[in-house]
Amino acid sequence: MRPTAGTTASALVVAMAAVAGLAPGTSALQAAPTTATKTPSGYVPPVPPPISPATNLPNELYSWKEGQQIRYQRAGPKDGRPVLLVHGLFVNSDHWRKTLSGLAEEGFNAYAIDLWGYGYSSKPPLDSPEARAVNGEQRFENGSGESVKRGVALGTAGGKRTRIRDVELGHPIGSPYNFYTWSDLLRDFSRDVIRGGETSQRSPFGLPLFGGGAKDQQQQQPISLVSNSIGTISALQAVIDEPDLFNGVCVVTPNFRELHSAEIPFPGVSMPVVRAIQATLREKGQGLFDALATPGTVKEILKEPYKVRSAIDDTLVDVLLDPLLLEGASKVVFDTLSYSAGPLPEQQLDEIGAMEEGGAGGKKKTVWVTYGREDPWTPPARVDALASKACVEKVVPLDGIGHCPHDEAPELVNPFILDFLERVRE
Repeated sequence: MRPTAGTTASALVVAMAAVAGLAPGTSALQAAPTTATKTPSGYVPPVPPPISPATNLPNELYSWKEGQQIRYQRAGPKDGRPVLLVHGLFVNSDHWRKTLSGLAEEGFNAYAIDLWGYGYSSKPPLDSPEARAVNGEQRFENGSGESVKRGVALGTAGGKRTRIRDVELGHPIGSPYNFYTWSDLLRDFSRDVIRGGETSQRSPFGLPLFGGGAKDQQQQQPISLVSNSIGTISALQAVIDEPDLFNGVCVVTPNFRELHSAEIPFPGVSMPVVRAIQATLREKGQGLFDALATPGTVKEILKEPYKVRSAIDDTLVDVLLDPLLLEGASKVVFDTLSYSAGPLPEQQLDEIGAMEEGGAGGKKKTVWVTYGREDPWTPPARVDALASKACVEKVVPLDGIGHCPHDEAPELVNPFILDFLERVRE
């Protein structure tokens, strides 16, 4: 499905279907507090429950830059090989409920994170001092990155043709909620928490947090990334930005970002209309958001991306919807729907391949891809064409599965992830 200006207004429904300070180098680990501290801008971070009802794991917090609160969950032995799960659009770490348990049972040290702006992580106003301070797009201002990629080869829905486009990388409205910020977070979290080997602590609820007896083992191990949907863009960018931290990415459904200016046909004509609709949603879309953000509506919406209907249970609806009702969540939703720029997966895979050919980044970064053939938003032929990328070793379609294979068919996806983890161990 290729959006036009007329379909952009319905993008909120499509997007919600997927639904429905310390400086770098230091870290703080704690479990969910009973109260939250107001930031200098007046924003109060959300308070997650002490135990996630979806995973039955403690909700733990990482104090990121500028005191930003990042919620995460961890399962499995602390001395196991580290894996970091990166969720998709408008969801959170609970969406990995079936993957966390599967990896833990196999002896992996598995982490699932709420990206900044999602779930129970902080989501301050876009123009607040703390939000501006963590904006990953500052790299464009200080000269450490280019804001436009020229002549990028992008795929098509049919999978056989290649389009050459210039890709605008900077967020159109300058929002800090962007893939470069999320890449910074994934890299800081990997260094500070996964490799940090914090000593044993106890939460305010008296719950023991994981101990620090495996510090030496964790500090040198490369981290394996597993991503779903649009979380893949953040994961691939993290590998590009700091390749020595990671050994590969297992992609569970890529996302080709069809509202990107490089994806929309006739952008010179259509993008001004799209921008106007996006601005209207940001300014006046709260009523639409409120109407859609109900359990019954979300359950109905989820029937589009989820082809395995039995996976749409009350727990799924609750864990996806509840964080969307928190302060600041709707602003991030509308802001993200205005994100018609940023990196694209084919561009990123080419960068990783070129980096390896040039001898940068150490050992090869392996990428495996799986996806559901019944996914209404992901063209199968375009996914299959990713197999031509130098760093992509395997592309495996799953019959009868939709946009969220890890939640719809964990009996198929968990073994695929485990095989990938065995491959990157070599």
